Amino acid sequence: MKILSLSLMLALAAPAFADDVKRHVVHFAAGTSGTTVHGHLKGYESVQYVLGVTAGQKMDVQLDSKNTSLYFNITGPGASAAMYNSSIDGNGTSVTIPSSGNYVVDVYLMRNAARRDETAKYTLTLYVE
Repeated sequence: MKILSLSLMLALAAPAFADDVKRHVVHFAAGTSGTTVHGHLKGYESVQYVLGVTAGQKMDVQLDSKNTSLYFNITGPGASAAMYNSSIDGNGTSVTIPSSGNYVVDVYLMRNAARRDETAKYTLTLYVE
């Protein structure tokens, strides 16, 4: 009975986390190759920015925030792991795109800051050559 109760509690809790992800498709203004987005996160929220990119293009990503626990990952189409993790490599990068498709830039707070329900305002600059 205890196992059934625990399983039910976990199943009911899982959907709460699914609502914490916002997804935005990024479109550049006509005649431009980049954009700057201003946003904010709180706790376990994350925001995914989706960009359609062609193989061989270079994508520049820069994340600026006063909260030092705010980071981003870049994940390629169909990939299960990030090709870039800013918590390891820094909040700015330039990557050459290996294959065409939709790439996701996922902005998030580290778990320790999310647990404390911290907030973070940020500026995210995206540029594709």
